[in-house]
Amino acid sequence: MRNALITGASRGIGAAVAVKLAEAGYRVFINYCHSAEKAETLSKELRSRGFFSDIVRADVSDPDEVRRMFAELSNKYRGTDILVNNAGIAQTKLFTDITDDDWRRMLSVNLSSAFYCCREALPFMIRQQFGRIINISSMWGQVGGSCEVHYSAAKAGIIGLTKALAMEEGLSGITVNCIAPGVIKTDMTSNLTETDITALKEETPTGTIGTPEDIAAAVLFFASDSSSFITGQVLGVNGGFVV
Repeated sequence: MRNALITGASRGIGAAVAVKLAEAGYRVFINYCHSAEKAETLSKELRSRGFFSDIVRADVSDPDEVRRMFAELSNKYRGTDILVNNAGIAQTKLFTDITDDDWRRMLSVNLSSAFYCCREALPFMIRQQFGRIINISSMWGQVGGSCEVHYSAAKAGIIGLTKALAMEEGLSGITVNCIAPGVIKTDMTSNLTETDITALKEETPTGTIGTPEDIAAAVLFFASDSSSFITGQVLGVNGGFVV
C-alpha cells in the first residue's frame, strides 16, 4: 500500500483529494496548519469507513517544520510515495496595494512550500526508484489574473518547478505533474456573490464551475500507474475557461 501526503488537506480541494486517494487504497496523511479539528474529523471519517488515515501538523511555508513532518512520516510509516502539494492561500488586491509582507507570504505558502516538500520527499523516492509528485497550480498561473499578480506569479512558479523537476527526476522513476484548476467551489471562492458566480459560469464553455472532486479525480490519475508515461505536464481542469 502506497503512502500519500496531501498538504493543506483539512478542507476544500485537499480534503477531496484525501478522500479520493483513500477510496483508491492509498494510505493518506492529512497535513494541516491551523485547522486541527477539521483535519481530525476528516481522518476519523475515513478511518470509520475502513481506510487508513492519519494527520500531521506542519506549516509548510517553514522549512524546519517540513523537515520535522517528513522525518516523522519516515520514522513511523517508511516514507512518502505520493506527494500532493496543495497548500495555498489567495488574496485579491490591486498590484499597487500589495505590500512586501503580502508578497513574501504569498510566495512562501504557495511556492516555497512545494519546494520544501519536494526536497524532503525526493531522497526516499530516489532510493526506491518510484514517486509521484502532483503540484496544484491555477489557471491564473497559466495566463495571469488581474488583481492577483502575486498569486499568479506564485502559481506560475509552481508550473516552472513542475517542468524542471520532471526533467531532472525522470530517470529515477519519479513523475512530476501539475494540475491548474479553474474556478472551483471552495472556501477561497466563498466571497464571490451570486452575480460573480453567474458571470463566471457564463464565461466557462461548460456553463458550470468546478468542484473539489473534479480536481481530486485528476490527482488520482496522476498518482496511479496509468500515468507512468506522463511527466512535466500541466492539466487544466477548468471547464474550458482557459484553453
